[in-house]
Amino acid sequence: MSSLDESSPTPSCEYQENLDILRQTYFFSGLPLESLKIFAYLCTREKFKEGSFLFQQGEEDGEALCIISGEVLLERTVEGASLPVRTLGAGEFVGGLTLIGPTRRLYSLRALQETICLVLGRDKFAKTLDQFPEQRHRIFRAVVAAINDWEERFLEGMTEACGGCTSKLGVSLL
Repeated sequence: MSSLDESSPTPSCEYQENLDILRQTYFFSGLPLESLKIFAYLCTREKFKEGSFLFQQGEEDGEALCIISGEVLLERTVEGASLPVRTLGAGEFVGGLTLIGPTRRLYSLRALQETICLVLGRDKFAKTLDQFPEQRHRIFRAVVAAINDWEERFLEGMTEACGGCTSKLGVSLL
């Protein structure tokens, strides 16, 4: 990651903000307060300069990000050309699957302006879940619901212009 400042342990003034952010994130919202507090404490904040990459296609960094402020561009490189996918902003959470297991990034995420993110790594996430193993089913339910919701929204918005993409659908069948 290309941050302006080194990540640092979360000061107590940011702790409550981190807790509030996690409560609003689909991935963590169903967890009880006791485990949410630990995740909020373990998160770091990173600041990214305009034009810097939060992560790049092909990396396997094991970090999930919640955008606190700023705007980022999700893009995919195909045959050397960067193709924009969409922009993301404050409140968006990306990388939940990387917390569950090794996942190679299929896209790059680049800051369009100075961007601040709440960051949680897989190792800290896994150690916390080891302390609260009963929470695994809640996390998995949240991920399954997010995948199903995404595919449902995609199907509702799909047009004939999609062409052959329908034969590639069915991620919710996994």
